[in-house]
Amino acid sequence: MNRKYVFLSTLALFLILMSCTSNEIGNIKDVNPDAVFFDYDIRAEEGNEDVTVNLQYRMGGKNGTTLVLDEPSKIMLDGEQLKVDSAKVTGAYYEAQKPFVSFAGKHTISFTDLNKKEYNEEFEFTPFTLDTNIPSTLNRGDLVFNFKGLDPVDYLSVILTDTSYTSDDINDIDTVRNGQLVIKADRLSALVNGPIHLQFFREQALPLKKPTKEGGKFMITYGLKRDFELKDAVKL
Repeated sequence: MNRKYVFLSTLALFLILMSCTSNEIGNIKDVNPDAVFFDYDIRAEEGNEDVTVNLQYRMGGKNGTTLVLDEPSKIMLDGEQLKVDSAKVTGAYYEAQKPFVSFAGKHTISFTDLNKKEYNEEFEFTPFTLDTNIPSTLNRGDLVFNFKGLDPVDYLSVILTDTSYTSDDINDIDTVRNGQLVIKADRLSALVNGPIHLQFFREQALPLKKPTKEGGKFMITYGLKRDFELKDAVKL
């Protein structure tokens, strides 16, 4: 699958998702409190100054109408009440930008419904780090990466892209065992020599500890990036 096809497929998928996920805005006072769907999304990336906490409430499930909260309903992050915002693509949302350097650790999201019932979700933000110094140039061969901050068995999205539009890229979910991930040499045949952009992403789907009857989803995504030049191994 070449990059042009990947781009068109990704664009098509994006358009499908946008058509399926409602950006309409409703009001929570018109919804049974047990029918509110929680949509929690936390994103961060190494090198960015902030962590983005994006919280949405929906009527009609995960793709339903977004909701604006009316008093006494409210949403708090670590005791700070968040204000509503909106966009044409996403509808109504509650968002906070928090400094990355101080966000690691435990946090609490507290939602209060119209009946003043509280739904608290505690979570821990634990970014992983790459414990391997990647030189500016790497020769073809097995690439070994060591990480800190991951579970003994964990999973990362691994994306390697080159500068050619005719070659295949690498876009897989790999298993990390005891902090180590290996990209085998034969997989690098999908890439041409030259500049390579490497990305590692970890997506955690957390179970909601105290949802409404409608339920919800809770995602934490963290990633890091590196760049290097890929060359053929020197033959002795």
